[in-house]
Amino acid sequence: MSAKTVLPAVAMTAVSMVLTLAVVVMWLGTAVPWPIALVVGLGIDGGWLATLAYERRLAAQGDHNRTVTAVGWSFGLIATGVLVAHALTAEASAGAWLAVAWLPVAAKALWLVHGLWERTALTPAALGAIRGIQQEARDEAAVARARLRAEAVTEETRLTAVTEAGARVARVQARTADSLAGAWSTLEKARAGEDTGRALTSVTHRVTPGVTPRWELPVWGPSEPVAALESGPALTDDALDTVVDQMRTSEDPALSYREMASRFRAAGHAASEVRLRAAWKRVV
Repeated sequence: MSAKTVLPAVAMTAVSMVLTLAVVVMWLGTAVPWPIALVVGLGIDGGWLATLAYERRLAAQGDHNRTVTAVGWSFGLIATGVLVAHALTAEASAGAWLAVAWLPVAAKALWLVHGLWERTALTPAALGAIRGIQQEARDEAAVARARLRAEAVTEETRLTAVTEAGARVARVQARTADSLAGAWSTLEKARAGEDTGRALTSVTHRVTPGVTPRWELPVWGPSEPVAALESGPALTDDALDTVVDQMRTSEDPALSYREMASRFRAAGHAASEVRLRAAWKRVV
């Protein structure tokens, strides 16, 4: 795997060294003897290559030296400076020479990338373990997403069913309330009618002498459970009137019939609804 970074670095190093040597010999060969120009070119390339080799040795030992690194970059910058100076003074193909002047610095940068690759490289076993962990995490995330989607669909279905059931109940209650309202209206008309009122009064419970009770509409509303009647002697009308009156006037303001009846049953007294309502009317 390291060949992916070391081969480009080696190739770029070789090209830059050959190019630097050729430029130094051609440029300085016109001013000094060519052996001296050759020595200068080899000195630049040799210094560059020596510092690179020492850096690679330190890297193989897991070490690093900033001084050596600085010297290596210095040789690279010198080689680049020579190429740039030659390109600027060349009479022909100045642009071409200037275009390749960056090769020494580029070679140094490639070796830096290769060093970073080596410091961060992992063994195949470690890479396999990492891939396994990543795959496991992806599997768990996929399962969690599927579970959330299923729960969301289930909740949506449940809410839809509850909403539809509530709508059906509301429609039934509306129809029932409409029917009850119609029946209540009919009863009210019958109660308000003069002839019908007298006829209904004649078939109600026993009438107290001298008093003609008014027929009342049945109670339409929440009803209270009636406690089971306890076995015992039935109250006489006078005793029943006394108990009803005491319970009615036990609070101020006086209790309503429903409240009195509830307390009457809770106290354990026994009396039918007809007798209890008759006693209430007598007392009131």
